[in-house]
Amino acid sequence: MKYSVHVDIKRPRDEVVELFDNPDHLPTWQPDLIELEPIAGIPGQPDSQVRLVYRMGKREMEMIETVLERHLPERIAMRFETSGMSNQMVNRFEDLGGSTRWHADNEFIGTGWMKLMTWFLPGAFRKESLKTMRRFKKFVESRSPDER
Repeated sequence: MKYSVHVDIKRPRDEVVELFDNPDHLPTWQPDLIELEPIAGIPGQPDSQVRLVYRMGKREMEMIETVLERHLPERIAMRFETSGMSNQMVNRFEDLGGSTRWHADNEFIGTGWMKLMTWFLPGAFRKESLKTMRRFKKFVESRSPDER
């Protein structure tokens, strides 16, 4: 299942990318993140891997993030893998002259019952992506420029 979503952020691209690229800010805009552990390479660099643990209701979900390519401030591509599901995500940051459009191109590949979820609930995946992107937008736009 493939889909693309985007949000416009009322901040310059360099500021948006700097905040996006800083793992210290992840818990602010990903409140379900409970653990982040580098496991290979230099975090954020190509071929690096990070173990992420999220609280999903009463259970936890662990995934491995692998950076596939890094060409910031224009784009960064990652793969997220968890039991039964893989998501390749390309994040593109378009400079709109004082503001930024963040595009997220996603490709989910599931196995077993997770594959069925991508067929029967594609809107849920898109909705969750937009929810996360909007939290990031709110985080960025609520900061003063000296809080970078």
